[in-house]
Amino acid sequence: MTMIIDTDIHPGVSRDRMLDFLPEPWRTRLAGGDQGPGHLGYWNPNGVNRSDAVTEDGDRIERDPQTLAKYHLDVYNIDYGLLNAGGVHMGLSPEPDYAAAYCSALNDVYIQDWLPADPRFRYSLVVSPSDPHLAAEEIHRHGNTPGVVQVLMCSGAPNGYGHRSFHPIYEAAVQYDLPVAIHPGSEGRGIAGRPSIHGYPGSYFEWHTNLATSYMTHLISLVSEGVFQKFPTLKFVLVEGGVSWLPPILWRFDKNWKSLRMTAPWLDRPPSEIVFDHFLLTTQPIEEPHNTQHLHQLLAMFPAEKMLMFSSDFPHWDGDTPDFSMRILPPGLRSAVMWETASRLYKLPVAEHG
Repeated sequence: MTMIIDTDIHPGVSRDRMLDFLPEPWRTRLAGGDQGPGHLGYWNPNGVNRSDAVTEDGDRIERDPQTLAKYHLDVYNIDYGLLNAGGVHMGLSPEPDYAAAYCSALNDVYIQDWLPADPRFRYSLVVSPSDPHLAAEEIHRHGNTPGVVQVLMCSGAPNGYGHRSFHPIYEAAVQYDLPVAIHPGSEGRGIAGRPSIHGYPGSYFEWHTNLATSYMTHLISLVSEGVFQKFPTLKFVLVEGGVSWLPPILWRFDKNWKSLRMTAPWLDRPPSEIVFDHFLLTTQPIEEPHNTQHLHQLLAMFPAEKMLMFSSDFPHWDGDTPDFSMRILPPGLRSAVMWETASRLYKLPVAEHG
């Protein structure tokens, strides 16, 4: 093992600090506690963040860059950590100007306060897809900023992300050679509409289990609507959406393409081949069958060695540590998943360890 790259860490940011970067009237709005689309109110008995992710003094680890580096990166010998900020749900606000201003202020806090704090940090630029042109402006504002390695959006959306209304985001991202990622948790908020095809789940357990269907929808949309023919260098990262659903949905996708390809004449090869070239996934929350060999068999059904990247999801309640992920992975995949693929995607220098 040469390196460990964690592709999904969730830092916390002070609302008061965000006020320093917000213009009026949005500053007054946020100061008054109005943050836009709220959550559905489902109860997670574990909480969102781990209750034990605190220092000896009781301070939350994720709320300070030096503390996060000391208690997460140092503890697990992580060489690079990708910060995926909270607040992506703001992309579903029906008020696009406020959503864009909120995301810009969030980005400014992390770029100014967090990236300089530790050379191991990298950042995903949060944008609001409720107005793709404003999202593209934000990408142009920070696309060349050192330490920014990805564009991040919510996975809850009013349409599949292949819809041409979102294309200005991809056009801007490829200009700076930045992958685009989506993160779950916003399904059912704001303009995303119902969190499942059959309406509103009856519990957090049901809602959380259903999140994988959101990822299937976006993958099928992006491929079917020709996004990667229009943007052939675009990479799309599915963060925290699970892994095991991929092979069977691609079997169905390829089968249907053979008989329905006339409806998508721009697709010149099977959908699975396009997915293998353009999509990546993160490990957490990787499925955990009783027989680990079943997981290994599924991982052999797609090129996991170039598509799968380690993520801890720290400090969330169901996060995975690097040692756990290495144990559950086949030995032949460990180096690729733990660092090699992420190093290539995010252009991270290799740091050899003695």
